[in-house]
Amino acid sequence: MRCAVENLMRLENVSYRYHGKIPALSDVNLEVHSGDHIAIVGANGSGKSTLLQIMAGLRYPMTGRFFFNGTEVSERSLRDKGFLRCFRQSVGYVFQDSDVQLFCPTVFDEILYGPLQLEIGEEEGKKRAFEVMEMLNIEHLKDRPSYMLSGGEKKKVAIASVLAMNPQVLLLDEPTNGLDPKTQSFLVELMLALIEAGKTLIIGTHDLSLVDELRSNVAVLSENHRLVKIGKAEDVLSDEGLLLKVNLIHEHIHRHGEAVHKHIHSHYLFHRHEPQNRR
Repeated sequence: MRCAVENLMRLENVSYRYHGKIPALSDVNLEVHSGDHIAIVGANGSGKSTLLQIMAGLRYPMTGRFFFNGTEVSERSLRDKGFLRCFRQSVGYVFQDSDVQLFCPTVFDEILYGPLQLEIGEEEGKKRAFEVMEMLNIEHLKDRPSYMLSGGEKKKVAIASVLAMNPQVLLLDEPTNGLDPKTQSFLVELMLALIEAGKTLIIGTHDLSLVDELRSNVAVLSENHRLVKIGKAEDVLSDEGLLLKVNLIHEHIHRHGEAVHKHIHSHYLFHRHEPQNRR
């Protein structure tokens, strides 16, 4: 039986430092409701992966608290078998680096592993595995080990291994990073389908074109690891001052004779010329 999910997720003043010294997050407050789709954006090193890992229960806040369905997620609460089962069944996490996630002998074993750990039953687990492989068009990879997969194939298998558990919440860390355009397009369509199906998606990315396509709510992390804005995609993407400040776009200045032009550089915004005469 699936556990009831009501308030879903809440972070209160969450901070984290690596080795107790290197800051990764600073006083982050965020609420996630069922059916939300949120893009957490920020420059490299801003804390996106750390935030997702806390929301996946893989790290714990050094200060502040993280709640799932009204219960604080901690080493103590995850020792309770009932809450652990509820949390692991409800929240799926796809790592940025698929090689970190894949460890079973074959693709089929990889996808079947999660359902078996949740004690769903072997027959039901196999049914789910085949359904997910068909959905992602990877049936032909069933007996192949992960080291014989391409980067795009690994990403699909990593996502399949999470979808086979049918979680309510999917956390995806840089899901399109390093993939070819065809695979990127496939994953965008998949994420849109999951949103349409009512799943809760939380995506960590610095790819503003992905944010634009998904039209999610956006939470912006600064380079000092603080959450500086939460808003709709169109509002955040049109705020060039904010995007410059958090280093998601940058200005490039060059001369044409005596005219000086500024270009806004990013993977999303078109270049715009704003001439300024200087002598």
